[in-house]
Amino acid sequence: MRLCACLGVGMDIIEPCGFPLDDTRLRRAAMDYIDHLDYTRHRSWEDFLAQTGTRRLVLLTTKGAVPYTDFAYRTDDILMVGRESAGVPDDVHNRADARIVIPLRPPLRSLNVAISAAIALSEAIRQCPSSL
Repeated sequence: MRLCACLGVGMDIIEPCGFPLDDTRLRRAAMDYIDHLDYTRHRSWEDFLAQTGTRRLVLLTTKGAVPYTDFAYRTDDILMVGRESAGVPDDVHNRADARIVIPLRPPLRSLNVAISAAIALSEAIRQCPSSL
């Protein structure tokens, strides 16, 4: 939430979340950044798809084949991350238009979600500076 607020990037929250996220918890998690955060809550995956239309869905995943630095981002791309523990469900993974990965030093498995999002988002902004 802080990352999106600070960089001026919209954030979509797709329910059900892997944790309780009522308005009180949302405000607590976002702290004083909530007033600077452009976010949309979607009641379901289907609701999210209906509202985002034909925009390209780019999934950050350890199962991705294309390094995030080799991917050609577009200004209207949606970057998606999954849960820390499990990533995204198979149907979401299969729906992604692109799957990108942050190469890591073996045998290490993954970075946390916020760090991964920051890395990929920074590259997308570098490639598409007018999107900020």
